Amino acid sequence: MTKQKKQTIEGLLEKVREYAPQADLDLIKLAYEFAYDAHDGQFRKSGEPYIIHPLGAAHIVADMKIDPVIIVATLLHDVPEDTEVTLDELEKNFGQEIRKLVEGITKLGKLKYRGVERYIENLRKMFVAMAEDVRVMIIKFADRIHNLSTLDALPPQKRYRIALESLEIYAPIANRLGMADMKGQLEDLSFKFVYPKEYERTKKIREEKLAGKEKFLKHIEDTAKKELALAGVPVKELYGREKRLYSFYQKLLRKDNQIAKIYDLVAIRVIVPTVADCYAALGILHYIWRPMKGRIKDYISQPKPNGYKSLHTTVFTPEGEHVEFQIRTQEMHEEAEFGIAAHWHYDEHGARMPKKEVAWAKELAEIQKDMLTKLNDLEEMKVDFLQSRIFVFTPKGDVIDLPDGATPIDFAYHIHTDVGNKCNGAIVNDKMVSLDTELKNGDVIDIILDKNRKEPNQDWIHFVKTHTAKTHIKNAAKRKHTSWIKSVLPNK
Repeated sequence: MTKQKKQTIEGLLEKVREYAPQADLDLIKLAYEFAYDAHDGQFRKSGEPYIIHPLGAAHIVADMKIDPVIIVATLLHDVPEDTEVTLDELEKNFGQEIRKLVEGITKLGKLKYRGVERYIENLRKMFVAMAEDVRVMIIKFADRIHNLSTLDALPPQKRYRIALESLEIYAPIANRLGMADMKGQLEDLSFKFVYPKEYERTKKIREEKLAGKEKFLKHIEDTAKKELALAGVPVKELYGREKRLYSFYQKLLRKDNQIAKIYDLVAIRVIVPTVADCYAALGILHYIWRPMKGRIKDYISQPKPNGYKSLHTTVFTPEGEHVEFQIRTQEMHEEAEFGIAAHWHYDEHGARMPKKEVAWAKELAEIQKDMLTKLNDLEEMKVDFLQSRIFVFTPKGDVIDLPDGATPIDFAYHIHTDVGNKCNGAIVNDKMVSLDTELKNGDVIDIILDKNRKEPNQDWIHFVKTHTAKTHIKNAAKRKHTSWIKSVLPNK
C-alpha cells in the first residue's frame, strides 16, 4: 500500500472492509468528516493539516485488524481537547461508548514531563485509564506512534523529551500489556532521537551481520517446511523475522557487545493450528538440527508475566550457524503481537469477546492509590511498574512476577510481610544462595525462616529492588529508632 493511500480515508475504509466486511463504514467516514470539520484551520508543526494526525493514528490501529469502534474513537480522540466541540456533542453524534473512550484520552491530556511529581501524577492517570478501559491506552499508543513518526518537524529539545518519555514510560507499559508490536514501534521510533550515535552504530552492526544471509535463511526455511510437511505437521505460516533495532541494541549491551552471543538476530516463526502441533514441530526441528543446550524455552506451559506464549529453540546448522525458531498457534501469535488488544482483534470468525478486566491494570489501579502517593523517586517507580519482568516459582509451582534484578528478599516480601521479616536464607533451584543473589526467569525459590526473628536486616536495603521490600525494611528501622528513643527518655 502506498504512502499516499495510507494517509487517506479511502485507504482506511479499504483496510477495515478487508478484515471486517460487516463493519459500519459510514460511521467511520462520518467520524472522519466530523474530525475534519472540527480541526479545520488547525495545522501541525510540519505545516500539514491537523487531520493528518488522527487519520494516521487510525491507520495504525486498523493495521491491527481491530474493532471499528476503536477506529472511530481514534479519529475523534483530539476533538474535545483541541477544538470547540464538547463531549456532549460527541455523544449526541456518536453515542456513549465513543464518548467514554474519547473522554478517557482527554483525561490523560497532553502528558508532559514537568518534574517527577507531575510525571508520577501522569502515570497515575494512565493506570486509572487502563483499569477503566484498556482501549484508551491502545488509542494513546497509536497517537504516540504517529507523533514519533513525524518528530522531525519539532525542535531538537522537544524531540528528545517526547522520544525519551516514549522509551521510558510508554514502551514498558505496552510491554506489560503484552503488546510486542506497539512496544517495538515505540522503541525503534524513539531510539534514533534519544541515542542517535548508538542507533546508527547498531543499525550498521545489524546490516553487516545479516549481509549475504538471505540465501542461507531461505534454505533453512525451505528445509523446515519440507520436513514438517513430511512428518504431517500442519503449518499455517513459516517465515524469518529480524530482531527489532532497539531490542538488538539492549541485547548487545547485556552481552558486552559480543555479537557472537546473540542467537536471535533473525528468528524463524512457525505458526501451527494447535498446541499439540507446537510440540510436534519442536520435535521435528530437533530431529533435523541439534538443539543448543539451555536455549529451549517453553513459554506455553510457563507463559511470561505479560501473557506471552510460544516455544523457543536455538539449533546448530551444518553451516556452523545458529538459528532460533519460535513456534506458536495463530491465537498465541496474535496475543504475542497485540497483547491485550488481541481481545478486540477481528479474525475470520469476526470479533473476539473482549475480556472486561485486565488483572494487571486493575492491580495497578489499586496499588497506585497507596503506593504512587508515597513514591517520590521516578527510578523507584520505573523499577516497580515499568522495568522488564521475570517470573519465578514457589516450591508449589505458583508463579510470582517480579522486576528484573529482584532478589530472594523481594520474593519473600511478595509472599508475605512475615516471610520477608523472618527470612534467614534462600534455596534457589535446590542450591543455597546468598540473599543478594539476582533471581532469573524460571527459578524455583524456597525461603528459610527463623521463627524467632522479628525484624529484617537493615543491610538488605542496599540490594532489594521492589518498593514493597524497601518500605518494610525502612518501616522496621523507624520502629526500632522510635522504641530506642522511648527507652532512653525518662518516664514522666
